[in-house]
Order: sequence, then structure tokens, then C-alpha cells
Amino acid sequence: MKSWANEINFSAGLGLALVILLAALALASTAQGPPSGKDANTKPGKTPAEQPVPFSHKLHLTFDMKCQECHLNPEPGDRMTLPAADKCMECHRTIVKDKPAIQKLAEFAKSKQTIPWVRVYVVSGWVFWNHRSHLEAGMKCEACHGEVGKMEVLTAATNVTSMAGCVDCHKKNEASTGCQYCHSGK
Repeated sequence: MKSWANEINFSAGLGLALVILLAALALASTAQGPPSGKDANTKPGKTPAEQPVPFSHKLHLTFDMKCQECHLNPEPGDRMTLPAADKCMECHRTIVKDKPAIQKLAEFAKSKQTIPWVRVYVVSGWVFWNHRSHLEAGMKCEACHGEVGKMEVLTAATNVTSMAGCVDCHKKNEASTGCQYCHSGK
């Protein structure tokens, strides 16, 4: 009788521990949120809420700018940053400086305020993601973000932030699909 009671207590304890672990993971993922800016709708073809300043990748890339000029990849390399107003103002101190959108940028820069960009792609908090490892493996920005140079308004062009999107791409590029690569942080 005692061993049966012990098995029930062990099973109940194990079940409770599993529930607590899952709840902690869910809370951690919602607490982490995106590194900056607001949440976005990251389903392919969807446009996020209006950006605080209108921005055309199509226009800016006609000047032969590279993604990394505005989107830096600081240590530890997991995220690409969204541009700060000072970065934008490096060119816009003199270029179309009288446009209302540029004047708004100038105000953000002057007040040292972060531009509240709305992120188009947001990776869930329980997924280990590192931009740098993908760039070092030879992946191009367009593979995940679509043909940004043809977009007036950035929209989610792929399902890159879903598990199916990641697994499909890893298979296509003969990269590992083992759980530990995305879910353990190693």
C-alpha cells in the first residue's frame, strides 16, 4: 500500500513541477517581449501598426545603403538594432530637412528619445535566436525579411518567426533541426 501511495505522490509532484515549469516559461516569454519598439503582427503579408515616422526601405536602398549601416548587431549578436534618430540625422541634417517626418526625427534626436519603431518581426522569448550566427553562415537578410528593397512599407514577407518557418529554412539549407539548437540557448 505504501509503494502505491508513494507512486501517486511522486506522479502528482512531477505533474505539478511540469505545470510550474510551463507557467514560468510562458511568463518569461511574455515578460521578455521585443527588445525595443512595440509588438508587431508578424504573419506574412501583414503590415504592422503605423510607424512613428514614415520610412521607405525602397527609397533608402536606392542610395546603395547596406542593411548593417542602420541595423547594427551589438554583442552578443542575437538582435539587429533598429536605427536611432541620431543615425538618421547623420544624413537628414541636410537632406530633406524641411519635411515634417524629418523634423519629427530631429525632435527625437534633440531630446535623445528612442524612436518607438514597431517591430515587424518578433521572435518568441522561449526561442534562442542569434542574427550573427546566421549572417556568419552566409545567410542574406532577404532570406528572412524578403525583398525589403522593393518595399515602400516594410511588411512581414516570410513566416521566419514561426517554428515551421525556421525548420523549413534549416532543412532547405541543410542546417540542424535538433530541438537544442533553438530551445536551449547553445
